[in-house]
Amino acid sequence: MSRSHCARSGAKPCGIMIGTLASFFRLTRAGLTLARYDAIFPAEYQAKFPAPVKAVSAVMRLFARRDQDGSPGERLAAALEKLGPSYVKFGQVLATRADVVGQEFAQGLSRLQDKMPAFDQAEAEAVVVAELGLPLSELFSEFGPALAAASVAQVHRAKTADGRDVAVKVLRPNIEDRLAKDIAAMKLGARLVEGIIPAARRLEPRKFVDTVARATELETDLRLEAASASEIAEASASIENFHVPNVDWERCARRVLTTGWVDGIPLTDLPALDAAGIDREALAITLTQAFLGCAMDHGVFHADMHAGNMFADHEGGLWVVDFGIMGRIGRAERRFLAQILHGFLTRDYIAAAQAHFNAGYVPPRHTIADFAAALRAVGEPIFGKQASDVPMSRVLLQLFEITELFDMRLRPELVMLQKTMVQSEGVSRALSPEHDMWAASAPVVEVWMKRELGPEGLMRDAVEDLKALHASVRKLPVALDDWAAAGSKIRSGEIRLDDDTLDRFAKRGRSGRWIRFIAFIVMAGAAGASAAWAFHALI
Repeated sequence: MSRSHCARSGAKPCGIMIGTLASFFRLTRAGLTLARYDAIFPAEYQAKFPAPVKAVSAVMRLFARRDQDGSPGERLAAALEKLGPSYVKFGQVLATRADVVGQEFAQGLSRLQDKMPAFDQAEAEAVVVAELGLPLSELFSEFGPALAAASVAQVHRAKTADGRDVAVKVLRPNIEDRLAKDIAAMKLGARLVEGIIPAARRLEPRKFVDTVARATELETDLRLEAASASEIAEASASIENFHVPNVDWERCARRVLTTGWVDGIPLTDLPALDAAGIDREALAITLTQAFLGCAMDHGVFHADMHAGNMFADHEGGLWVVDFGIMGRIGRAERRFLAQILHGFLTRDYIAAAQAHFNAGYVPPRHTIADFAAALRAVGEPIFGKQASDVPMSRVLLQLFEITELFDMRLRPELVMLQKTMVQSEGVSRALSPEHDMWAASAPVVEVWMKRELGPEGLMRDAVEDLKALHASVRKLPVALDDWAAAGSKIRSGEIRLDDDTLDRFAKRGRSGRWIRFIAFIVMAGAAGASAAWAFHALI
């Protein structure tokens, strides 16, 4: 297409076309990379594919490397790391959706490392100076080379003028432009998938890419990560031996994050932990209680608790870093979880099922009795067994199967809670193979349930109901004024309630009921997948 043709037809359409072509070529490159890792239509799933997909997958495997190893999820993780930051973020978000990709795939994706060579030291220093608005010498007495680099940012060790050792995280130059181009390619891919494979529309690929885009947007503003670190520090203040580095707010900006330096041993280095004489089982207990304490008591939790983000100091304390992915769960959801858990622990499956229905997690076309029977099928086989013989991941997987059977649309915050729970259990058992996460969680869960279901919880509910009533009463004068104005217009003839108008209102009412019903189904989630993890905690 010539420049003169673009000028005649308008620059904007040409720009859109060129952008679409660029996205198409990026998407093609991504497809070839995924094919090389046998990560599009894995060989392990060939028997489940229809004939047309088998034919396409046979062609795709012509591009596959011959030295493939690992599970399909691990191969997909390796391919996404090869593709770069946006795709790594895509994989990290996908790892939270075990309901979509399956537990095995999600577990493989949870190992994404996102490591890259560091960018130039002079560029990093220039970013720090530009963002913080002061000469580097006034900000830091020392500013060392990058010690760890990922696709979005890298970390330097530095020293402030008053002698404090700090970690300085710096975004890569122009990373926003690259992320935007990758996201544009993903959006094109999502549109193509919805157009070519109608069955995939149920999974809402375009909305999923929007979620990835939002996550990358948040990750490129380090002020938000600083706020998350501060929030987790407050939530975990009462948890013994669990630490979060302090945020140096004076040296934070959109592209720069400064926190206290953590002088510890990464949990990935088990021999070093043993050489330092650190009690690994104590670390595992601290990890379990810290995660549950933050989530259940304060409704916030670190949602990327892999071993690379955690360190042990020489006194046996546990430190956590990298707060780019956070999980949150509201008090109403936590209250329903307490009711569901109480039903499991007392083997009152009707009560547990009723809590699911009260929360709107199960579509109303199903019956409480049928759902209670399904919960019983999960609960009864594990009663009486040692908690160490019942891996949390297996119980959660059974509950996910139930959610599919009863058409339960999983709520994102509960899925993220489940994903982080399984991730934490994996790290804890790597530290101590005999770690019993159920027993370690018992003190936290017991206090939480007593508070949520006891007098304190009932009193809090009453206060919240009074607040809601007060807000409604305050709106009443405005509502009465609106009704008075409507009545005046009817009397004056501005609004006519003839047969045609009433018919239109009736049709709109039926449409509104249908929309509300659809919205209810879409918003329904699965609390069960996030409840049974503490099944044996109080036994």
